[in-house]
Order: sequence, then C-alpha cells, then structure tokens
Amino acid sequence: MRIIDNRGLLLRVRNPSKITTAIPTSQQVNNNEVLVRWGVDESRVLRNLNVKDIPSPILGKYDWPGRYKPFEHQKTTASFLTMNNRAFCFNEQGTGKTGSAIWASDFLMNEKLIKRVLIICPLSIMESAWAADLFNFAMHRRVDIAHGAKKKRQTIIKGNAEYVIINYDGVEIVKEEIETGGFDLIIADEATHYKNAQSKRWKVLASLIKPHTWLWMMTGTPAAQSPIDAYGLAKLINPKGVPKFFGAFREMVMYKVTQFKWVPKPNAVDLVFNALQPAIRFTKEQCLDLPEMTYVKRGVELTPQQKKYYETLRKQMVMVAAGEQITAANAAVNMNKLLQISCGAVYTDTGETVEFDIKNRYKVLREVVDESSKKVLVFVPFKHVIDLLKEKLTQDNITNEIIRGDVSAPNRTRIFKKFQTTNDPRVLIIQPQAAAHGVTLTAANTIVWWGPVSSLETYAQANARVHRSGQTHPCTVVQLQGSTVEKRIYGMLDERINVHTQMIDLYEEVLEI
Repeated sequence: MRIIDNRGLLLRVRNPSKITTAIPTSQQVNNNEVLVRWGVDESRVLRNLNVKDIPSPILGKYDWPGRYKPFEHQKTTASFLTMNNRAFCFNEQGTGKTGSAIWASDFLMNEKLIKRVLIICPLSIMESAWAADLFNFAMHRRVDIAHGAKKKRQTIIKGNAEYVIINYDGVEIVKEEIETGGFDLIIADEATHYKNAQSKRWKVLASLIKPHTWLWMMTGTPAAQSPIDAYGLAKLINPKGVPKFFGAFREMVMYKVTQFKWVPKPNAVDLVFNALQPAIRFTKEQCLDLPEMTYVKRGVELTPQQKKYYETLRKQMVMVAAGEQITAANAAVNMNKLLQISCGAVYTDTGETVEFDIKNRYKVLREVVDESSKKVLVFVPFKHVIDLLKEKLTQDNITNEIIRGDVSAPNRTRIFKKFQTTNDPRVLIIQPQAAAHGVTLTAANTIVWWGPVSSLETYAQANARVHRSGQTHPCTVVQLQGSTVEKRIYGMLDERINVHTQMIDLYEEVLEI
C-alpha cells in the first residue's frame, strides 16, 4: 500500500473487482492495483473487506490544532475512534484520552461526517476538564455548557454550538431537544455511570442512539467493581456481544455462592473483554514517561475516645451479627460507621454528629505537608470531617480550599485553576466522590488519604489527579491507617480488589466472627 499525496491509497490486491464493486469511486490502475480515495468511509470499507493495515486518514490529513501536540498514543487513539462509530476508549487515567476524542471529533467535522457533538460527563468536570480541553485543542469550535435552569439548557441545546457539554442527569431534562438537536456524535465520559441497563439514565441514553449516531464511551476503569458491570456498557456499544437479558449474562460470568453472593468465573475476564469491543486501551506505562508513584502507609493511633467508641460499636455488631443474616447492605452501613469513628466524626441514626479529637491524625498530616516540597491533596471521605480539618489548617496558617458535593461547578473550576496556577492554596481538601474524575492537579505531587473509600474506581481515579501527563516530580500516596477496618480496606485497594464485592467477608474479618 502507498499513500498518494495524502489523498489516495494505492493498493496491490489479488482481486481488484472486489474493491471496485464495494467502492464505486475507486479505480483499477492495472491488473492488481486499485486507487482508492483516502477518506474515512473508504478506509472503513477496506477494513471490512479485510484489507490489512489501512490507516485512518486523520494520520495524514489532519494538522492537530491546539496549544499542545499529541503524543503518539493519542494519535493512535484518535485514529481508532475515527474508524469506529461505536467504540470504547479505556485508556488509563491521565493518558489524555479527552484530547484524543476532541481531535478525532474535530477531524470528523472537517470531513463533513458529523456536525454536532454532545459530551456527557460528571457535573464536576464539565468546565474544569472538558471545556478547558476544548479550548486547548479545538479553540476554533463553538462550545457551550448546558447547565442551570431547564429553559437555559433548552436554549443552549437549540443553539449553534458545535460542542455541547452536559451532565448525566441533565440529559433527561432536555431529552426532546437533544433528539432534534442534530447531534451526530455522543461522547459519554466516565462511562461506568451507564453500567446498569435498568437505570433511567441508561434508558434515556439508549433512546438517543439512532442508527446513524456515533457513540464513544470512555473510562479508564471498565468493569472495575464486578464483571457484571460490563453488561450495560456492552448493550450500548456491542449489544450482539452479550445475551439479551442481564440474568443470562450474570450466569455466564459469575458463580452463585449464596443468595447474596456471586463470584467471578475463571474465564470472566476473557468474556468481559470480548463483550467490551471494539475498544482501545493504553496504560501510563505504555505511553507516558511518568515519574515514579510510591505508596506509603502511615500509622495513626486512635484517641482513647475513638478506641472506646470503635470497640463498643464493634461488639454491638458482633452481637447483632450472631442473630441475623449478614447482607452486603447492612455490612456496608456498619463498616462505614467504623470508618467514620476512625476519621473523626460519626453520624448517629438520628442524624446528629459525634465529633472526636483528631489531633493524632492531624499531627501525621502536618508532618506530610511539612515534608512535601510541592502542594498536597487530601482526600477525606466524610463531609463533616472536612470542616474540622479546614478549621485546623486555617488555624495553623496553612492556606487551603475545599471541594465537596455542595461546591458549585463554577467554584470548583475557579478553585482547581487557582490551585494549579498560583502559590496558594497549599492544601486542597477533597471529598473523593466530588472530584475524583477528569481534572488535572499536577501542582501537587503528594496525596494523603485521610480515610479509605470502598470503590476501587474512585481510589484509582483520585490518585490519577496528580500522576498524569504534565507531572514532572515523583508522586507519593500516603494512607493514614488507625483502625483494623482501615488497614484491611487499604490492603484490598492496593491489591486492586474492589471492596464492594468482598463486603461480607471483610465485615466478618473485622468483627472476627
């Protein structure tokens, strides 16, 4: 194969008529050579005809606009996306898959194959990640964010923006407008939010996908919690790759151990891999020369008050567990209370908050902050503890900001930008669920986990905020461990075991029953 003037492909084949029949615009040059226009449609047809090594025309015809030039893995990813109207991008966090998707979609616009793109992503990264990256990589395009009152969202959807960014739950609000809005391509970022094919969110997205609609689903952690998480994703991209009903898929990839417990079959990984196709994946190790990431465990002694409450609650749980069936749900609730005590504040059944002295844990945090030459991220799972921690840091004249669920999207963007570009704040306190995805926070090279989370996906995504493209310093993840439950959960996360799937076993271990 030869590329002619970045416009045509000269192919040497055994049966030229096979190609000229499938692509009427192609020309047979001699007995075994065919000249084909190097376009997206033609390239995809050639691949379907099993003509090997056909590159996407983006590699020859596109000038890769924007402030940054792409890495080779980003070019490869963009090439893959342009050749697949339904596809997964599973590139690991921090490898720049957002940029790849933007370049790929911009190229398709240039080629007149699509006109408008709808980007669905978490509320927290609509502006700070996607809008910012669109400015960096495609500043010549019109971009708008569909957020706020329903009327405002409707106006934006009906407008002339080539890229419209919207959060997951916002899609349902303006579903009718989206259906008639001329969106040829839908990009679903952090696609694990669509793992449940029975959810309303999933059904709304499915209803928007027409035969001509391009759909790219992106996440660095596919099926992170369980093999069954692949079902909802596959039903959107590759419905023929999974059974019609969820129950059949679960039985295909899992063994039923008890009424409440299923475990993966030995071949589950292969089955999930086949279901989640077509897909591309690059890890950091494959594509980026990133500095080392070190994980450090720092022991923290619980205060006498914490020890008393922790042991009292644990004994109560042992007594209750002896008289009733343990389920994953009640195990999770009880484990969460033990974690709250360890972290510094527990929420009672009546909604009240019992605060504990956090001086021991805070002392270790101060040591880490003082030791760090750069800024520090502190992930705190519980909202009330965030307030306690902010107060102590402020008293010690350590500049800080907080990101949690009740911080508005514009304020999050402002805080992230300030953290990345100015000297202050030195410490950013984050509730993991509120800012674990999408944003780049490479101004820090140290992460402190005040307490663990149970989601492997959240844990991995949060750590990727500092360990990503643009980071030039070695990174450290510090785990503060004061109780048995914390030590066990951190151990599982480090072994890449999702805590949710082992909740009952973990609960029994912690209770020692």
